[in-house]
Amino acid sequence: MAHPRGEVQEAVSRYVERRQQIERGEATWLDLAEFFTDDMVYIDPAWGRVEGIEAVREFLVDGMTGLEDWEFPIEFTAIEGDDVVVKWLQIIPGGRRQSGWTRLVYAGDGRFCYDEDTLNMAHVLEDLEAAGWRPLEGFNMPPARPDRDFSLPGF
Repeated sequence: MAHPRGEVQEAVSRYVERRQQIERGEATWLDLAEFFTDDMVYIDPAWGRVEGIEAVREFLVDGMTGLEDWEFPIEFTAIEGDDVVVKWLQIIPGGRRQSGWTRLVYAGDGRFCYDEDTLNMAHVLEDLEAAGWRPLEGFNMPPARPDRDFSLPGF
């Protein structure tokens, strides 16, 4: 049974505001962890499946270190029951853009139990090469063989 729309909308509004704070340099990616349940599942296109809030916290640091010169502005959100879609851009230095999507699943109490980020990684890699992008200090390479299971928690 879906949560009341107003409750979901409130959580999405807070999430979007935090993302905007990150874009302005007023918060870090690690600050997103407050929006996730302890048993949450995070799916990243490069890092794969990350399970549990402690592993997600580690990912939010390791996965975003060295990308401080990238931008991820949100274009819009949509809500259907407990499912939320966040449409965003990934802008790398030099202005090249990729289209990104996130599916969030609302779990109550202002938090989400699932985050699945989707990008066309072929486009990302082509743009990185064309731009001659080099990672900033501290960049961490994603795993060579990430877990690609994108199932929801508990399924």
